[in-house]
Amino acid sequence: MSDEKDATRVVQAGRRPEWTQGIVSPPVWRASTILYDSVAELRARGAADTHHKLFYGRRGTPTQWSLADALTELEPGAEATLLYPSGVAAVAAALLAVLEPGDELLLADSVYDPTRSLAGGLLKRFGIATTFYDPLIGAGIADLCTDRTKAIFLESPGSLTFEVQDIPAIVAVAKARGITTLLDNTWATPLLLPAIGMGVDYSILACTKYVVGHSDVMLGSVTAAQGQYDRLRATTYQLGQTASPDDAWLGARGLRTMAVRLDQHGRSALKIAEWLRTRPEVARVLHPALPDCPGHEAFVRDFRGASGLFSFVLRGGSDAARAALIDGLRHFGIGYSWGGFESLAIPVDPQRFRTVTRWEAEGPVVRLQIGLEDADDLIDDLEAGLARFAGARG
Repeated sequence: MSDEKDATRVVQAGRRPEWTQGIVSPPVWRASTILYDSVAELRARGAADTHHKLFYGRRGTPTQWSLADALTELEPGAEATLLYPSGVAAVAAALLAVLEPGDELLLADSVYDPTRSLAGGLLKRFGIATTFYDPLIGAGIADLCTDRTKAIFLESPGSLTFEVQDIPAIVAVAKARGITTLLDNTWATPLLLPAIGMGVDYSILACTKYVVGHSDVMLGSVTAAQGQYDRLRATTYQLGQTASPDDAWLGARGLRTMAVRLDQHGRSALKIAEWLRTRPEVARVLHPALPDCPGHEAFVRDFRGASGLFSFVLRGGSDAARAALIDGLRHFGIGYSWGGFESLAIPVDPQRFRTVTRWEAEGPVVRLQIGLEDADDLIDDLEAGLARFAGARG
């Protein structure tokens, strides 16, 4: 499927005839025990490569393989994909696959908080050191690399402050030194940023977000570049990580509409972001497609478009004034996650999650997930919210 456009791939990928058996959507194969016709067959299957072969439920069924293969097909140049019960589980498995005691990890200072927590918790307990770096460092990351540096973890853009990293520059440094690169690509998905094709070794998704798209499933994935899959699979099997067939089926169902949903999320979010820039209550809008967002030049060069998550900085005001804005919103829910059909608004405080880069802003920050509602309705809702904020700010 190498020549097809992305919208065609998300519809057709992962639908092998032997898995669909003529059904449009691959059915749910639930299994723990797999039965064999003889002891000899049982032993032979266990001694062979079980990839895409029924062996034991934890190794997967056609339901999981279908979604995994579809995600691989969305990343030109990739070898294979594994599924996990959450995005955090995917991050943990990928890092544990490439790091050993005594190694050092370079971690972007703008990463998702659970990734930061993993570095300061489990990895530290295992004797793996973490050095945080400025997400805008680019090729300057070479100055941080040592003989102990074995992995560089990127998240572009950052999911709170949306700095866009210079992925090609960082990948070039890593390849010259034999360092593994891992990218949390949840914001863009492979449709907007083909990470493996850019030289990244592992592309990680919290499929809970745009792949599933309906806020009802926890799911993660790691797609490996050529030559990187075996150690990921070995670590994943040893950790006992697996995603349920039912969750994988829901992920596959969501995937089929991801291209059209991403387009709608992106267009509505950019319209709202540009409107927010005109508001006197707003000091800054942190959206990668806007020229004043840090790393915008890299965004224009590397990304095929924008998704629906961004933040904005209020002009002055207190946490209580920010809460007045959010609490009264009619069309935005208040809750974690993003990528679903519904819009969300939450307060975020980036200064709590910084180690080497200082976060300073003109006021409190609000993060918006723009869903599939009419953008004008969302703008009207935010306009009333900004009026509440102005009133509470005084």
